[in-house]
Amino acid sequence: MKFGVVTFPGSNCDEDIVYVLETILEQKVERLWHKDTDLKGVDFVILPGGFSYGDYLRSGAIAKLSPIMGEVIKHANSGGYVMGICNGFQILTEAGLLEGALLHNDNQKFICKNIHLKSASLNSGITKDLNTRKAYKIPIAHGEGRYYASDAVIDKLEENDQILFKYCNADGEVNKGANPNGSVLNIAGICNEGRNVFGMMPHPERAADAELGNEDGTAMFLSILNHCN
Repeated sequence: MKFGVVTFPGSNCDEDIVYVLETILEQKVERLWHKDTDLKGVDFVILPGGFSYGDYLRSGAIAKLSPIMGEVIKHANSGGYVMGICNGFQILTEAGLLEGALLHNDNQKFICKNIHLKSASLNSGITKDLNTRKAYKIPIAHGEGRYYASDAVIDKLEENDQILFKYCNADGEVNKGANPNGSVLNIAGICNEGRNVFGMMPHPERAADAELGNEDGTAMFLSILNHCN
């Protein structure tokens, strides 16, 4: 599989993603610039974390207008795989590829720490190989990570099994105390109806290297390799 990692002005997790895919998982990776208008034959596009365009207006609001996003939207609408992590998730909601929005954390502060999440679905490529009983320790680093959507959208996400991840405690319990930012239903990640566009706020690429003492995020990338080709 050939991955494309997009860099916007202000991206700061692009090289982390490239390192995990290229060095640890030995995959082909194409670096894509926000001004590109060609996806260069990639199979799977990743929009990384960071602060695209300084998070002016709203996080992801300007990045969605970048030339590359026209191609990313075409790729997604034709069934191609797209994943947005943190700021990438925000860009996907701004671009209309995922429903809902990421609002300011309920404590109005930037949060950077390890949290736990669990798979809420086994029906998407990124979650098919995950253990639904396991609490995966994955870092977060965001100021606008509170997932919000209307009741109608939330009902649809639940009905269609589009909720990928929920924040939980170390024992795998999904409760208010385990919710770091006030997200509706503890939602940490969702997918589209076609199950080819994924968005999540936590950073699995920051938990995929033995040198960091945490490889929980590797399971998500391995699931992608097994089921998104």
